Amino acid sequence: MIHDKALAAEPAVDPLLSGLARNAAALGFEIVEISGFLDEVDQRSGQQVAAVRDVTRAAQELTAASVRMRDGLDSLAKLSAGTGETVASSVELLRSSSRRAQDVAGWVRGLAAQMAEMSAALSTVLKSNAEIASIASQVNILAINAKIEAARAGSAGRGFGVVAEAINDLSGRTAKAAQTISEQVSGLSGRVGALTDETGQIAGTAGEVIADAAAADVAVGEIAGAAQASIAHAQSLQGEQARMLEALDRFQPTFRKIGDSADTTAHGVHDASRKVRSLVDRAEAMVQSSVALGGGTRDQRFIDRVKADAAAIGAAFDAAVERGEIGLEALFDQRYREVPGTDPKQVLAPFTELTDRLLPPIQEAALDFDPQVVFCAAVDTNGYLPTHNRRFSQPQGADPVWNAANCRNRRIFDDRVGLKAGRNTEPFLLQVYRRDMGGGDFVMMKDLSAPILVQGRHWGGLRLAYRIR
Repeated sequence: MIHDKALAAEPAVDPLLSGLARNAAALGFEIVEISGFLDEVDQRSGQQVAAVRDVTRAAQELTAASVRMRDGLDSLAKLSAGTGETVASSVELLRSSSRRAQDVAGWVRGLAAQMAEMSAALSTVLKSNAEIASIASQVNILAINAKIEAARAGSAGRGFGVVAEAINDLSGRTAKAAQTISEQVSGLSGRVGALTDETGQIAGTAGEVIADAAAADVAVGEIAGAAQASIAHAQSLQGEQARMLEALDRFQPTFRKIGDSADTTAHGVHDASRKVRSLVDRAEAMVQSSVALGGGTRDQRFIDRVKADAAAIGAAFDAAVERGEIGLEALFDQRYREVPGTDPKQVLAPFTELTDRLLPPIQEAALDFDPQVVFCAAVDTNGYLPTHNRRFSQPQGADPVWNAANCRNRRIFDDRVGLKAGRNTEPFLLQVYRRDMGGGDFVMMKDLSAPILVQGRHWGGLRLAYRIR
C-alpha cells in the first residue's frame, strides 16, 4: 500500500506540456461525447437499415404475391366467363325443360278433367240403358198378355197374335242387348273410374311439378344472377389488383433509393464513429505522452494512486503464488465458468476465490481517496472483473436492469475501455468514456488504469474510475 503523503508530493512539471496535456484531456472529453452520440446514431442507423431491408423484402414478396394474384385473377376471370356461358346455357335448358314439364302437367290436369266427364257420361249411359231394359221388360209382359188375348179371340185374333209374337221376340232381344250394354258399360265405367283415380293422383303430382318448376325457375334466375355478379366481381378484382401492382411498381424504385440512402448514411456514420474512436485513442496518447515528458495534469494524483495500487496488487499476487495459495498457471487461467441463472451473465475463473480475498482491502481504500472516485477494480486481459467494490457486488435479483447497475462483479467488460484497460502495458492509461449504468443511463467518467504484473507477466490492469468535474 502507499501513503497519502507520497501521493500528495508533486514533481516539477513543464507548463507547456501541462497545458498540452490539459488541452488533450479536454479534447478527449469532447470527442468522447461526440463518439457516444455517433455510437447511438450508428446503432440506430443499423436498426433503420435492417428495418428498411425487412420492408424491402416484404415489398418484394408482396409484389411477387401480387403477380401470382394477377395470374390467379386472370384465370378466375376466364373461368368465371366460361362458367357464366355454361350457366346461361344450363339456365335456358332448365327453363325449356320447366316449360315442357308445365305443359305436360297442364295436359295431365286437363286429362283428369276429361276422365271425370267421361265417367259421368258412362253413368248417364248406364241409367239410360237401365230404363231401356225396364221398358223392354214391360213390352215383353204386354206382348205375352197380347198373345193370350189373341188366343182367346180365336181366328179373329190370329193376326194380332203374330204381331204380339214379333213384339215379344223384339223385346227379348232388346232386353239381352240392354243387358250386354250394361255389362260392357259397367266394365268400362270401372276401368274409367280406376283411371280417373290414377289421373287425379297424377294431376296432384302435376300441380306439385308446376309449383316446383316455378321455384326452379326462380332459383335458376338467381344462379344466373350470381354467375353474372361473380364475373363482374372477378373483373373488378382484376382492376384493383392491376392498380395495386402499378403502385408497387412505382413504389419499389423509390424505396430502393431510400434503402440505398439509408445504407450509405449508416456506412458513413459507422466510418465516422470509427474515426472518432481513433481520435479518442490519439487524444489519450497525447495525454500520456505529455505526462511522460514532464507535463502535469489535474489527474496526476489519480495517476500516482492507480500505479501504486496496481503495483500493490501485483505484489499481493506474487506473495500468494510464493505461499502456494494458487499456482501461477491457475492465476493466469482464463477458462470461465458461467454462473447459472444470472442476467446479465456472471462467470467464475480459477482465480476468483483468491481475488475475493486479496483485492477488497486495496480496492475499497481507493474509494476513500477522493469523493470523485466511483469505483476501483482489477480486470484481466479479457476485461473480466472478478471482484468489484462491495457497493457493486450485490446479489442478483429478478430485474436485469437493476442487476446491470448493482451486480457488476464476476462479469466480462470487453468494451473498448475495459479491454484497453486490461491489455495496456504502458505505465498508465487515461480514458474518458460514457459508463453504461443500465436502463439506457450513461455517465461521463474518466478511467485510469495501470498494468498488473506478476513475476514479470502481464496479468491485467487496475481500473480507477472517477467523475469529471
